[in-house]
Amino acid sequence: MSEFLRHFQKRQAALASREKPVKTECPYCSVQCTMNLHEEKSIMVSRYSVTPNKEDPVTDGRLCVKGLNAHVHATHDRRLRYPMIRIGGTLSPVSWDQALERVKAEIEGIRQQYGNDAIGVYGGGSLSNEESYLLGKFARVALQTKYIDYNGRFCMSAAAGASNLTFGVDRGLTNPLSEVPLAKCIILAGTNIAECQPTIMPYFRKARQEGCKIIVIDPRETATCSIADLHLKIKPGYDAALVNGLLKVIVEEGYVDHAFVKERTNGFAELADHLMQVSLDEVAELTGIPSRLIVEAARMYGQAETGMVFTARGVEQHASGVANVRNFLNLVLLTGKIGKPGCGYGAITGQANGQGGREHGQKADQLPGYRLIENPEHRAYIAKVWGIPEEELPRQGVSAYEMMEAIDRGEIKGLIVLASNPVVSNPNSHLVERALKKLKFLLVIDLFETETARHAHMLLPGSSYLEDEGTITQLEGRVMVRRAIRPLPGEARLDWKILCDIAEVLGKGPYFRYASVEDIFNELRLASKGGKADYYGMTYDRIEKESGIFWPCPEKAHPGTPRLFERRFAHEDGRARLAPIAHQSPKEPASRKYPFLLTTGRVLQHYLSGVQTRSTPELNSRYPEPLLEIHPQTAGEIGLINGGHAKVASKRGEIRLKVKYSAKIRQDTVFVAFHWGDDLSINRLTNPALDPACRMPEFKVCAVNIMPG
Repeated sequence: MSEFLRHFQKRQAALASREKPVKTECPYCSVQCTMNLHEEKSIMVSRYSVTPNKEDPVTDGRLCVKGLNAHVHATHDRRLRYPMIRIGGTLSPVSWDQALERVKAEIEGIRQQYGNDAIGVYGGGSLSNEESYLLGKFARVALQTKYIDYNGRFCMSAAAGASNLTFGVDRGLTNPLSEVPLAKCIILAGTNIAECQPTIMPYFRKARQEGCKIIVIDPRETATCSIADLHLKIKPGYDAALVNGLLKVIVEEGYVDHAFVKERTNGFAELADHLMQVSLDEVAELTGIPSRLIVEAARMYGQAETGMVFTARGVEQHASGVANVRNFLNLVLLTGKIGKPGCGYGAITGQANGQGGREHGQKADQLPGYRLIENPEHRAYIAKVWGIPEEELPRQGVSAYEMMEAIDRGEIKGLIVLASNPVVSNPNSHLVERALKKLKFLLVIDLFETETARHAHMLLPGSSYLEDEGTITQLEGRVMVRRAIRPLPGEARLDWKILCDIAEVLGKGPYFRYASVEDIFNELRLASKGGKADYYGMTYDRIEKESGIFWPCPEKAHPGTPRLFERRFAHEDGRARLAPIAHQSPKEPASRKYPFLLTTGRVLQHYLSGVQTRSTPELNSRYPEPLLEIHPQTAGEIGLINGGHAKVASKRGEIRLKVKYSAKIRQDTVFVAFHWGDDLSINRLTNPALDPACRMPEFKVCAVNIMPG
């Protein structure tokens, strides 16, 4: 046989082995870009690659570097494949029967000795709606504990709290992204879309091409500032003060939409009285932004015929996060820029299902459909759906970080963690590590042995997005179906089936009998019926045919709701609430001992605690370790060298980081990304001070000292 013929036959065999690409969704940020997974099989291995889905209803076939590599961690050879029990400090594989019997023995032993509330449940914002719903039901029915919360508490809780207080309901975006180019002024506050949600940047670029003025509020000159007409380089923690300055100009220069305010809001008189006491000079001094720029920004937004405001963690991750966001909502309402095309508000969600994850019961205070666990009518309805007496439904628990404190105090003796990594994601993580070591039983369900899993008594191998199935609610409030496209590796099981298996051995199996994940969704639909986040009118078939449906969708004939608040808000009287917001300084301002302000955030190459992206060579090689971003002048005064190392210390600890000069950051502020654990975890330093309303920790600002190291 000729060499040419052998080559030809080999090529034909390779082509024959290439399976037809299958559509899936990126597991990372809240945009939930759809993509095509390609698999090429050979005798020894399968090779995978990804291409964008050109028919994506949101991104028109765009993917970022994370999406292009999203399959790597799911097919990684370090995936957990068997149940593991720690014996004498070593994890050893066991059968599922052995694992489930151990889970039963540990949970029942703790409950018998300490009561039901001695068990806690900690979830994640990347779980599907079905798994989020099931986890809440599992905690309250199978375990009968009040202690459940999730890492979404650190993502969206401040914006959710502000939206609920102001509008009466919380959905990430009040308008679809397709309306962004209709806005004539856009404020991007504490959000770095170019790196965190890069596939939606074209909407903002198009808006600018159409004449939109864009204002970016951030202590750093991020990649998003490339589209800014005005960058307000704010001092971290002074957002509410800045907005008070903007509001004062809007009121005094006549940009208030008085007809809208009179017909559709309450509270204007109180807000106007408050703004009379505001001094622009004081605002400028507090924020570090010249008063002339505050006036310029207020005029840009106030004079614009249409406008939108977007916030993210830079505004929200503060002990005053709810108040900060409420003041931005005052800005939206005073100018009447909501409920119309190109007019609205958006909280840019970080996690894949940060929106859906908080709608259906993972939060300590919530039940499915955005019902409240302390509301008697809501409790009665959900108890009926679940088939239990209302009095058996636990009461409200505490927030995610407060659960760690309860563990540290010895009030929680056992913890089940699903698809989350609290050792890295919580503030003051030294306390978290100490607390987890005190547990009598820690069960972690995950893909990898994470920093949290190192403390676990048992690991159970869960499912990745390629093997899982269910719905995700992306940042617009659009519900989408993600189908399973690969078999599970080894003896791994679907996350929802693991919960059902545990419920079965605990004697609660009859409440968790589902033949498919679609069965769970149909129960979720019923549980959400009549709630603020109403999914009742959706079916898998409808969602797929219509390329996603916006909630609320109360009936099968209902088209969904892409734009909220066209005629009324969600409060009983249909009116939104204006509120005077007093500036609150950060809980930990700079001092002589700790003279610099530390702020944290994301980088393009990584996601959350980095478990998935740090397992992806292409991504990890681009950003292999956290960097201390510091202004060159500040660095020179301290004696730091670009590329050298520095010791960064707060009241809670000290870490050593590589130095990166950046002239794009304020001279009194440093920035570090939070995607790493162990000795590179910046959350060993961050402040656990909590917002009094939503219990969001103050990740975005704490006082630090910096020395050559």
